[in-house]
Amino acid sequence: MKRVMFVCKKNSARSQMAEAFAKRLAGEGVSITSSGLEASQVNPGAIAAMDEIGIDIREQESKALGDFKPEDFDVVISLCGCGVSLPPEWLTREVFEDWQLEDPAEQPEIFPRVRDEVKARVEQLIENLKQSV
Repeated sequence: MKRVMFVCKKNSARSQMAEAFAKRLAGEGVSITSSGLEASQVNPGAIAAMDEIGIDIREQESKALGDFKPEDFDVVISLCGCGVSLPPEWLTREVFEDWQLEDPAEQPEIFPRVRDEVKARVEQLIENLKQSV
């Protein structure tokens, strides 16, 4: 089973959307989690953006990266360019990518665009993971 961690600054928007998309797309054989360099709460803008496409993330919770062990994950995806802030052991997993997506929390009007970018990248990630299993 592949184990995927999506990481962002506060686990409030981009990583929450990525977690939701991945859980819908991955199927069996892939475990999905998200976290932040610090925990906060799921951003209402992220909830609204996902509602627009019929995905409810209200029950998802913000989690701190420090609550997890890097060795428990095969794939680590940073969504915000925070890879430079991650402890080195998180960067040496089987797959590490830093997607560097804009922060919609700073500009709520870009939530739909960022959501769609997250979805496209997650679709490609899941496709790559399925091919490597």
